[in-house]
Amino acid sequence: MTPHAPHAPHADPAAGAAVKAADRAHVFHSWSAQGLIDPLAVAGAEGSYFWDYDGNRYLDFTSGLVYTNIGYQHPTVIAAIQEQAGKLATFAPAFAVEARSEAARLIAERTPGDLDKIFFTNGGAEAVENAIRMARLHTGRTKVLSAYRSYHGATSTAINLTGDPRRWPSDNGSAGVVRFWAPFLYRSPFYAETEAEECARALQHLEDTLAFEGPSTIAAIILETIPGTAGIMTPPPGYLAGVREICDRYGIVFVLDEVMAGFGRTGAWFAADHFDVVPDLLTFAKGVNSGYVPLGGVAISAEIAATFETRPYPGGLTYSGHPLACAAAVATIGVMEDEKVIENAARIGETVLGPGLRELAERHPSVGEVRGLGAFWALELVRDRETREPLVPYNASGEANAPMAAFGAAAKKQGLWPFINMNRTHAVPACNVTEAEAKEGLAALDIALAVADEHTV
Repeated sequence: MTPHAPHAPHADPAAGAAVKAADRAHVFHSWSAQGLIDPLAVAGAEGSYFWDYDGNRYLDFTSGLVYTNIGYQHPTVIAAIQEQAGKLATFAPAFAVEARSEAARLIAERTPGDLDKIFFTNGGAEAVENAIRMARLHTGRTKVLSAYRSYHGATSTAINLTGDPRRWPSDNGSAGVVRFWAPFLYRSPFYAETEAEECARALQHLEDTLAFEGPSTIAAIILETIPGTAGIMTPPPGYLAGVREICDRYGIVFVLDEVMAGFGRTGAWFAADHFDVVPDLLTFAKGVNSGYVPLGGVAISAEIAATFETRPYPGGLTYSGHPLACAAAVATIGVMEDEKVIENAARIGETVLGPGLRELAERHPSVGEVRGLGAFWALELVRDRETREPLVPYNASGEANAPMAAFGAAAKKQGLWPFINMNRTHAVPACNVTEAEAKEGLAALDIALAVADEHTV
């Protein structure tokens, strides 16, 4: 499990200033207006914590970008990377390499159903790109259905599949993507009042969308098993099984995106395990090796793999299955098994995070809904619980986003680094977070939410 909270090293502001200066001079940051950002200079990290050069330590309730599932600097994984670097630091993907073969075997053993072939990529977006390419080639069809309130990556196809505002500047109408509404009872587009109603109406909406698009033109339906950045909306019972049945009926490839939800995040190896659903393709990344070396991939069903048995698959990457990344995956999976990290995520979610967040909701009028499982939770922050008006407008920025900015600043002042997106804060610590650390995070959230409460009606 995560070691006791490390103490930040001796402060060295001059070193931090040098790191910051070099960053500002030369690093071009993603998703940012370059002149408006002020990135924190990080001096180090261990377990569930990181610290800056001024000696400030933060409990990381973001897990990096929801990927350090076993925390920072786990000694077993660091040692495995070092050993692999000494043995075979890199090798081309066309060869059989021990670390690559073993990583594929371990992943295939844990994916649901017959997803026994693994195509390695460098990250989640490339996994989605290749999954959709496989689906289109397998079916001979072009169009893909994806949901609003989703995120699938920032490469060309992946960003066009995405259902949030990050897609807008790169939207390409020729990409062959059709979007639909997935279930989300708290903000139901179907005027549902129960999960059963939401499930039935969402499935009917999907059927109607297919009918008007032409089922025979649809290559794939892609869903995040549990949407991550978009809000951690756990699908109602029966929904994913219903999508599976629709795909089977029309010969559509069912793709589950587990880039964020996979490898223990929800208290199971994969979120699909909670719903007893097997997709045709499953994308993964992030937690597969806790992000220590970039790695992602696609787990492929026997039927789709057979399509490329004698027909070449037209795709590949220079660093596919990189030995250092695969060695890190082998070690990470071993740590998850040996240290019962997945069981810990399930237990912490059930006994600490879930109850603790719901208790906060009872005290803070800014909390409209608590939802999640495992080490994967979201608080929906609102101005008015009755109307469910979000604390800030959709895709707010600048002054319109001031209430969430104030909440975030208050959390950081308490030594908690929060995950914030639009009007939500997510509680997504390392999956091996301790009970004490989780309670520390809840206490900091309690204080920060009092700031959010000031903006309620």
